[in-house]
Amino acid sequence: MTSGVAATLERARDLSRELLAAAGSGDSRSATDLDGQRLLLLQSVCQSARPLSPNERRLLQEISELNDKSIGLLEHHRRIKGRQLDTAAVGRRAVHAYATTRPLR
Repeated sequence: MTSGVAATLERARDLSRELLAAAGSGDSRSATDLDGQRLLLLQSVCQSARPLSPNERRLLQEISELNDKSIGLLEHHRRIKGRQLDTAAVGRRAVHAYATTRPLR
């Protein structure tokens, strides 16, 4: 039988897996929503006054590992977007610089 805390942690783990998938696809909006849902579940676990069982600690460790992976993927996508913005800015400056040149006659 699964305790209420274990069931809550299992749901938080499932949300962490969904968050990892969203982070992998670069969907930061979904990742933020899933993180908020997961946070509420984890806060409810923290309010329980009893110590965690080994199974519950294992679930918490898995959630932590999934979270680390998600952060890494989101950071990767943030760097990609930053490079794309830098490239667009360089292109815009080039267009502006060459727009004022005219062919010689």
